[in-house]
Amino acid sequence: MSKLAYFESILTAADQLQSSDIHLSDHCHPTFRLSGHLVEQTDLDSLTPEILHGFCKVITDDRQYKQFVEHRSIDLAFTSKAGLRYRINIYFERGCPALAIRWLDGSFHSLEELRLPKQLLKLAQLKDGLVLVTGATGSGKSTTLASIINEINETRPCHILTIEDPVEFLHHNKQAMIHQREIGRDVNCFSDAIRAAMREDPDVILLGEMRDLETMNAALMAAETGHLVFSTLHTNDAIGVIDRLVGSFPGEEQSGVRQQLSMVLRAVVTQTLVRPDNASGRVPVNEILIVNSAVSNLIRNHKPEQIYSVMESGRALGNQTHDYALAIRVKEKLIPRDQGVRLARKPHAFNELVNQLLKGYN
Repeated sequence: MSKLAYFESILTAADQLQSSDIHLSDHCHPTFRLSGHLVEQTDLDSLTPEILHGFCKVITDDRQYKQFVEHRSIDLAFTSKAGLRYRINIYFERGCPALAIRWLDGSFHSLEELRLPKQLLKLAQLKDGLVLVTGATGSGKSTTLASIINEINETRPCHILTIEDPVEFLHHNKQAMIHQREIGRDVNCFSDAIRAAMREDPDVILLGEMRDLETMNAALMAAETGHLVFSTLHTNDAIGVIDRLVGSFPGEEQSGVRQQLSMVLRAVVTQTLVRPDNASGRVPVNEILIVNSAVSNLIRNHKPEQIYSVMESGRALGNQTHDYALAIRVKEKLIPRDQGVRLARKPHAFNELVNQLLKGYN
């Protein structure tokens, strides 16, 4: 069996088990993530350095393989013979290649199908500003953003430009015209791409990740000049993203950045995936901060700790805290109540939230 056929056979086995992720490493059996848990597939052969090196060579082109050897890691997209699409990170560990493979659901699901809050639809209707989707790796940020971009694509005659590393979801022109640029293949880096975007007449920009100071600065400028910019950051709560972003800038620039952010930030959505006890699959839990004049003022005056109170009192505007989102999932019987208590940031107040929801209060 050729190395490519062998690699494809592992992908097929993972697809049959509905695995979200695949890990391939030296002297280990292929390991699949099933409903959030890693399970080693002992019925598949253990892998060797020779096999792993072979996999790397057959799934990369000459440019990618050279980059992998020089930088010791690389991100790329791969489409199997079955038409399934994957995001792959190849890296070295103990001198041997290892692969982390994420299956990308090529079909676009509505927010309702993904069990995402209906107020996220409003984000697709925004005309300008910055929207951030945050959360840990593997929390579904890319899927949520792809659904929002698809909603715009289906409903608005505009120009959408995505900048990704790699391109994960393949969009096709519907109501909108959409162009997708891949880091390393179409442009050198995120900051170069978003600066160039100013000359490409976009209405909506999807920036896969704000990795560095230069990219953050360019994204803020794009949002400030009338574009609608979506991007991601790795933070675990909606309020923390503000300090994370502002804190990335030098001290003497932070006051100006805070002022700039207060004017362009429209919403922050933090997403976690929860696996219900004794059940398969995972349920999204979304903390949502919708920025209004009160929140803008708190950002500008460096009072992020007071934003939480605005979120609690502003549910009619679409705000919801992490604990409130959890309580909704308990009410919907998607998460057991005791599990919600364990995951809540304020367990005692969480119980009261659940009681209010069960009684019909918001």
